[in-house]
Amino acid sequence: MLIGYARVSTKDQDTAAQITALEKAGCELIFQEKASGGRWDKPELHRLLGQLRNGDVLVVWKLDRLARSLKDVLTLMEKIAQAGADFRSLTEVIDTTSPGGRMMMQIVGTFAEFEREILRERTKRGLNAARKQGRVGGRQPKLKTHQQQEIVHLVNSGQKTAADAARLFNVHPATVSRLLKRSKVA
Repeated sequence: MLIGYARVSTKDQDTAAQITALEKAGCELIFQEKASGGRWDKPELHRLLGQLRNGDVLVVWKLDRLARSLKDVLTLMEKIAQAGADFRSLTEVIDTTSPGGRMMMQIVGTFAEFEREILRERTKRGLNAARKQGRVGGRQPKLKTHQQQEIVHLVNSGQKTAADAARLFNVHPATVSRLLKRSKVA
């Protein structure tokens, strides 16, 4: 049986193109999920691996839909082999039903890991350059500076409890707690 696996990283993306390609390739059963490729916690992938039987073929549209590191690819290939199944990637034309296909899979897996490391390095350089220009990434603060000062004053003077201040400014109590902790350190 050909069993397909489609994965996207974010909720904004959609698996439609992958599913179409997998159906065209003859997949009778297709598992799909939205999870980061760098994470090992992919419930649908693990459910699929648990259903693999001798003679089955796990099919993906592209190798990076399965895993992003060589270590993870090799671990997954081992699990597939233990089930007596094979692997096929449509885009890279990898098919582990042959020795040449198994060798090709290892080479492509190495390049996928290399590509991920290059991307990580480029991202890190970009973030460092932005910091040097005074830009800081991340989420905007929920509270303005004067609001933070007011919360600290209200709680420290005993006019409000931390929980009351959180409700008043519509923030999570943990936000107020962190703010108070920082004010004591400063």
